[in-house]
Amino acid sequence: MLKKEIRYFAGGNTAKGFVEFFDSNFQDLERLYILKGGPGTGKSSLIKSIGNEWGEKGYFIEWIHCSSDPDSIDAIILPELKVGIVDGTNPHVIEPKYPGVVDDYVNLGIAWDRNELLDQKDEIISLTNQVKEGFKKAYDSFAQGLALHDELEKIFINEMDFDKANQLAEHWIQKLILNEQRSSIGSSKIYKRFLGATTPIGPVDFVENITEDLNRYFIKGRAGSGKSTMLKKIAKAANEKGYDVEVYHCGFDPNSLDMVVVRELNFSIFDSTAPHEYYPTKESDTIIDLYELLITPGTDEKYASDIKDATDKYKSKLKEGIQHLAKTKEIRDQLEQIYIKAMDFSIVDKIRDQINEEMKSMIKK
Repeated sequence: MLKKEIRYFAGGNTAKGFVEFFDSNFQDLERLYILKGGPGTGKSSLIKSIGNEWGEKGYFIEWIHCSSDPDSIDAIILPELKVGIVDGTNPHVIEPKYPGVVDDYVNLGIAWDRNELLDQKDEIISLTNQVKEGFKKAYDSFAQGLALHDELEKIFINEMDFDKANQLAEHWIQKLILNEQRSSIGSSKIYKRFLGATTPIGPVDFVENITEDLNRYFIKGRAGSGKSTMLKKIAKAANEKGYDVEVYHCGFDPNSLDMVVVRELNFSIFDSTAPHEYYPTKESDTIIDLYELLITPGTDEKYASDIKDATDKYKSKLKEGIQHLAKTKEIRDQLEQIYIKAMDFSIVDKIRDQINEEMKSMIKK
């Protein structure tokens, strides 16, 4: 049976520091396993193993990737079982809300040889502090980049027709969202996620995976041309009509929205500009060009020098931040190796099997 899955980020290395939306995506769960343990203790491998097994059985899997290592998994959710497993360690420290009833700690630290770790105490402390400093440098670079991006936005904001922008947002609200109120009033939910993430290998996203079965609307435009504002209005309108809404924040500026998905209405509408630039590949795909519709003609040409200068500076700071993330990952990899050597992974395998057996018992219930 083909796997059914969706992949996204719930945490991000942003210009506002590390930002996470895990709780938003766990709101429907009746069981959440919170994994604890140091780096290299097998948390991602355990989560992947269980996710793959249940995916092969035909269950729908939500894969939540790690923004500091996109090949690593921070969590999985099985909506049909209302079960989740999450890495609850720094920087997304997760504590049980209803211990023993919904949430449970799973301590992988019982599988390490503490004496072996104590032999590496000074190195562990040094590497841990270097990782912390590395993330701080990355976030500082991103913050400087966002300030430069704000300057770029001002150019286009000053040339924007706000009346037309309001009319355009209302047009698409009417087009995308049914006038009838959804039957189950008051039960609608908002799931907050990131469209993509700024990672040690650069920007990464799962747009194709998230939108593949939906009607897709590609918003084109420039910085400050009203993409996020329009998306926020659409998300609000859909939620007020009683529909569940997936809102995908910008991985660089978490206060900005990059995509809205309403699966009950079969649509996704998203900011399709760099670094997540896509173009239609299906007949049902539609482009909405905000530059063409809302910005004074000739703005690109009029401010070409200023636009280039601000864009170059912004991209330079973004690149600088990514380099800090890459260096930090190298240091964290060294830290992981120390823990890996001190681990008895046969114990982790037993913990994995215990979790899996408990999940199987939930089917019978």
